[in-house]
Amino acid sequence: MKILLTTLCLALVVSCKKEDNKTQSELPTDSLTSKNASVSSEKIPQNVDEIKKEFAILNDKLLSKKLDSTGYDYSCEEIEGNVHFYYESQQLKMVKHFFADSHFSSVTKYYVKNDKVFFIFKDDTLWQFDGGTPEKPITKDSINQQRIYLQNGNPIQCLEKNFTIRSVGKNTDPETIPNKQGKCDVKELMTAYQTILKNKDKKDKVLCL
Repeated sequence: MKILLTTLCLALVVSCKKEDNKTQSELPTDSLTSKNASVSSEKIPQNVDEIKKEFAILNDKLLSKKLDSTGYDYSCEEIEGNVHFYYESQQLKMVKHFFADSHFSSVTKYYVKNDKVFFIFKDDTLWQFDGGTPEKPITKDSINQQRIYLQNGNPIQCLEKNFTIRSVGKNTDPETIPNKQGKCDVKELMTAYQTILKNKDKKDKVLCL
């Protein structure tokens, strides 16, 4: 009887080991496939169409507030500014830089993938008085927008739009104003971007950017 029980136990152990080996050999490759898919999905866009698609995906996440954000403020003489960093899974996706003085404000957004900037949107506004009375002045905003598509850090297309918005009267919808081909020098913008990154871990207010 003891011999029989011993034989049955040995058979059960051998059977379990075979089942374990079989299970391991038949593990699904989904995890490996997903990893490879993730790597390929991290490809930096190389042309205008790819950049537009990447921008649309990222902008949707920004609008739906799916990204984490941090930032800092800075002050330099009469200029006040702030910077915000937007992350997904601790990967930098967008940097927003705003600054203003008494009559001028500027917003620059750097869209990032794999630590490379692939698209820049720049919006500059110069405002001034445009009639009215001291009690009810009329103001006019002169706005310049630039959309810069980048490949390996170099601009491959630059679109520019200029329009005016008055505080009184009917204004043209900016969305109906066509973009025009322009020439963009990103050297100054990218120099500012590198300076912004150097200060990203600052806890106190930065005196000058």
